[in-house]
Amino acid sequence: MTRLEIIIAEQEKTIGELSAEMAGQWKTIERMRKKLDVLAERFLELEEQTRPDVPVTKPPHW
Repeated sequence: MTRLEIIIAEQEKTIGELSAEMAGQWKTIERMRKKLDVLAERFLELEEQTRPDVPVTKPPHW
């Protein structure tokens, strides 16, 4: 019986450690997602700035 209690206590400790690690990874993922959103927005802004002002039209022979 004592052996089972020891095993359960070790498993509870391991589960707690894994839960804390997972929470930390989730925070990292969220931080990276926010950075990606900012970079994507900046990229779109730069793309719009470099877009040519002259519209692309078909040549007269088309």
